[in-house]
Amino acid sequence: MHLTLSPIRGLPGQPETVISVAGDVVTIDGVVYDLAPVPEGGRATPAPGAHPFIGAITREAGEIRATIRVVLNDTAAPDQPASPWAVTVTSGPVTIPADRIEDAAE
Repeated sequence: MHLTLSPIRGLPGQPETVISVAGDVVTIDGVVYDLAPVPEGGRATPAPGAHPFIGAITREAGEIRATIRVVLNDTAAPDQPASPWAVTVTSGPVTIPADRIEDAAE
């Protein structure tokens, strides 16, 4: 799955977005989104409402492509590298490539 992550700064104390992938299924903050119905060369537009997707979800060369809004928590540095960030994941947790405040873990 090819994901484009579009970061936003969360409110103080707000948790960071948690994403994991298993095949054509992406779980975002505990909500499961089964993207398997998106056909090859196809395009799905998420229904209006509260969801983390930005724009259309597509399948190209067998790979799901989607843009996801991610919330950064208090450990993220105020200045981030250019975004959005592109990651490709076949299975498991997605690491959000944000720069971190060095002493945030202390």
